[in-house]
Amino acid sequence: MKIYPLICLACMLSLHVFSQQSPVKIVFDVTSADPMVHEATLRHVTEMSKSYPDSKFQVVMYGGSVDLVNAEKSTVSNEVKALASNKNVAFVVCEQTLKRKNIPVSQLFPGVILVPDGILEIVQKQQQGWGYIKEGN
Repeated sequence: MKIYPLICLACMLSLHVFSQQSPVKIVFDVTSADPMVHEATLRHVTEMSKSYPDSKFQVVMYGGSVDLVNAEKSTVSNEVKALASNKNVAFVVCEQTLKRKNIPVSQLFPGVILVPDGILEIVQKQQQGWGYIKEGN
């Protein structure tokens, strides 16, 4: 009978280990111009990408959030640069937002991906089975 609790414990631990290894795909929806939201978003992506190294993460920005990846205005430039070196993390910006705000592509950090419509990008990712997180305050 003493072995039964040990077997149960071993099973629970193995389930925990395997659950942490399952890759995920998550799209982060960021619209806020608030630097605290930018910091929180990058903190979330950083920690999740460490916990799930085989997973994919995409930060989609439109509206007021474009400054997150604007090299001239970002308050989180070091964090963006660090995450941009991770092949499983992508920063995506809505072209319509850039046009509306008259922001040239040259002001964005290298490697930022442009999409015609940020909202449609998020919808398409959800259709492909990506998880969704709305970042905000």
